[in-house]
Amino acid sequence: MDELQQIQIWYASQCNQDWEHSFGVKIETLDNPGWTLEIDLQETELAERSFEPLSRGNSEDDSDWIHCKVEKAKFTATGGVNNLTELLRVFLTWAGSAA
Repeated sequence: MDELQQIQIWYASQCNQDWEHSFGVKIETLDNPGWTLEIDLQETELAERSFEPLSRGNSEDDSDWIHCKVEKAKFTATGGVNNLTELLRVFLTWAGSAA
């Protein structure tokens, strides 16, 4: 199963006729170029789970880079133009490791 299918399953599992009206998943482009990923964690089992920030590469001179963190109950990640799948994988691996 690929990352897109997995994020769809995760999102669907959060939908309870309430959560999806206030929270969700956003994927947008950056102008350097690249991607940004924002996933609301409020009212999910991940809301209080710790996440060690992850950073690799340099966004100013390399197209292969990522930065991921959790702040204020949001998983936020940015990455190079070819790193969207990796950003999703970082989130899904972390989310899947929650016990």
